[in-house]
Amino acid sequence: MGIARSWVAGLAMTAGILAYGVDLQPGMMAPKFEAQDQNGRPVKLQDYIGKTPVVLYFYPKDFTPGCTSEACNLRDHYQEIKDAGAALLGVSADDVKSHADFAQKYNLPFPILADPEGKVIAAYGVKNSLFPSRAARITFIIDKQGKIIDRVDKVDPAKADQEVLASLKKM
Repeated sequence: MGIARSWVAGLAMTAGILAYGVDLQPGMMAPKFEAQDQNGRPVKLQDYIGKTPVVLYFYPKDFTPGCTSEACNLRDHYQEIKDAGAALLGVSADDVKSHADFAQKYNLPFPILADPEGKVIAAYGVKNSLFPSRAARITFIIDKQGKIIDRVDKVDPAKADQEVLASLKKM
């Protein structure tokens, strides 16, 4: 079932017919994206392809307890993630100003991408089922070639670093 589902989702993505409800799984190519970070700078997945793996973590909303816990956990272990050779990018539907305030208040050293129109959230199929305008808490590990090597669906905000580092060790 898993292989068939991945094959069908991959075929549908290639045909361009899946925009919402995408079921991206390990082995599939990560959708390309471009979004502004908390400083208003454009960030593209293509900036990393061929250079470094990417930890792309989606979260629902700046300043909420779980999202703050997750961001601070990743901040506290950011050097370990960098030492593992990966770039770390956060994504939520909040705007650049909210991200700037969030990053400043919690001293976040990594880019947080603003996706107020939900384009990146839709491309990765991570809409929050309770709040459709927000992202679900899901993390993708993407290799240097742009292929998804792992996906963590039930992220524990207090252990996000452990889940990320375990995934990076699989590479």
